Amino acid sequence: MRRSLLIFMFLVASVTPVTGQESTAAKADYLSAVASFFSLPSNEVSILSEWEIPADEIPVVLFVARRSGVSPEALVALRQAGRSWSELTARYGVGSSALHVPVPDDAHAGALERVYDGYRSTPVARWGNIRLSHDEVVDMVNVRLISQSLGLPAARVIGETETGTSHVDLYARLRG
Repeated sequence: MRRSLLIFMFLVASVTPVTGQESTAAKADYLSAVASFFSLPSNEVSILSEWEIPADEIPVVLFVARRSGVSPEALVALRQAGRSWSELTARYGVGSSALHVPVPDDAHAGALERVYDGYRSTPVARWGNIRLSHDEVVDMVNVRLISQSLGLPAARVIGETETGTSHVDLYARLRG
């Protein structure tokens, strides 16, 4: 197990360029959390990280693939062709109700304030009518991932989304 993790970290470090402020170690930890969250072998997630999509979109690929039955490869190809996550979730029937992460009504929703105002003011049966932007889809999936992976309240993670940092960096900061 330890050897596998070491090999995984080496592979991620050797094939993945560091973008923005993300460190290689933070990215490896984040990708390990993604693999664990989706109950996948680390090498499958490391393959996705080689496909030139941002690290914080990898959990979105896996979430949408799992919910829609569309292969991760097809979703990555569509993203690389310029399709947004907003378009892809609508196209494959992964609505905002599937993306919803419960938080208390009085919770500060950070960058997701517009989305949570929509959830709060719309009957649950009509949540599918709430349209999310590309960034909001990425944020919602990552809030779920980070909250559940670290055992933190979703409200705390959502409140941190307005800091403007990547989800990789947010995961590293909240992990401590």
